[in-house]
Amino acid sequence: MDKTLQTRLKESGAVLIQGPKSCGKTETAIQAAKSLVHMDTDDEMRLLMEVDPKAVLAGPVPRLIDEWQEYPQIWNYIRREVDNRKKKGQFILTGSANPEERVRLHSGAGRFSVIKMRPMSMFEKSWSSGEVSLIKVVKGGAPASGQIENSLDDLAEKITIGGWPNLLGAGNKAALRFMQDYIALVTEVDINRFGGKRRDPQKLIRLIQSLARNISTESSLSSLAKDTGGNQAKLNDETVTEYLEALERLMVIEPLPAWNTHIRSADTLRKAPKHHFTDPSLAVGVLGLSPGKLKADLNYFGLLFESLVIRDLRIYAEVHDGKVYHYRDSRNMEVDAVIEYPDRTWAAFEIKMGFSAQNEAAENLLAFARKIDQEKMGPPAALTVITLNGVACRRKDGVNVIPLTALTA
Repeated sequence: MDKTLQTRLKESGAVLIQGPKSCGKTETAIQAAKSLVHMDTDDEMRLLMEVDPKAVLAGPVPRLIDEWQEYPQIWNYIRREVDNRKKKGQFILTGSANPEERVRLHSGAGRFSVIKMRPMSMFEKSWSSGEVSLIKVVKGGAPASGQIENSLDDLAEKITIGGWPNLLGAGNKAALRFMQDYIALVTEVDINRFGGKRRDPQKLIRLIQSLARNISTESSLSSLAKDTGGNQAKLNDETVTEYLEALERLMVIEPLPAWNTHIRSADTLRKAPKHHFTDPSLAVGVLGLSPGKLKADLNYFGLLFESLVIRDLRIYAEVHDGKVYHYRDSRNMEVDAVIEYPDRTWAAFEIKMGFSAQNEAAENLLAFARKIDQEKMGPPAALTVITLNGVACRRKDGVNVIPLTALTA
């Protein structure tokens, strides 16, 4: 992220860093900034926004405007200032919520560069050896690593703690308290800042718990509404939709969209996204699960592992502007992750916690590749099974096998 920020500052007048609360946006931006202002806590700046908004932008550059969405009208002042100065690297904006599109009265195109920041990846937390580069594999390189061994206890702890910088060196109990406090703050304070509506914190928590139970699945809106209602009447679908949109704007959840591609058969593509949190630790926290409870339900444990891999694939892929999707069609052929790059290069991934499922996953990837219309989409740059343990290698059938904790960007 540090390198990405420095590159974007050389290319654009202003850089917007978006990400969930507590993922490290401000600390990252401070490393590059020469001056800063906290829009959510600085009373003097609040007064200036009322009497002289341009004065907020005065200071050595890059100038960091932290939590800018507290006063979204500053977007247009920055846009004009970038136009007037005609220089790169003037401002960095950070925010833990996406403001409504209507507040962006004028486009920032050509002036703003947007970076999405997530909690730390396994490699960033030194939980991955980094022996295998994702982009090198996509470019045709054969992966190789030493033997990787992770116990279920180790994995349960890593999922529980997640990628939050505040939890570096923390244990499971501290992590669960952090997640529960995080969710409480979101449901009781943060989410009610949007749209002038008062949302019921208890219903929100039940919805987040339902999403947690259905992580890495395409559970329908109706199912979520019924589950959230509990013993009471089923929630209105429109209410659930509005709650989900608010949670997504706060970057608590990050649905995984379906891949819109060309296939050779007459099968139809499913369009429903898969449910994911910005970090699977939030699912563990809102359900109050201990590592012991995770190990007692290996099916659910596997869904959490899938979500963990999706988080890291998103982080690693976006270094090179790749986007992550999932695939499912009307015959229920499913692929856990597809990464597509701006030049239409694509690669497919299956995610399997157990070593015994590797052969079946490889066969599924090969069948999937045959189903894609390669005259329109081109051949896959890589077919890869992401595992928990083992060695990184290329099988005789051309499918790669890579343990998650050997992977980096």
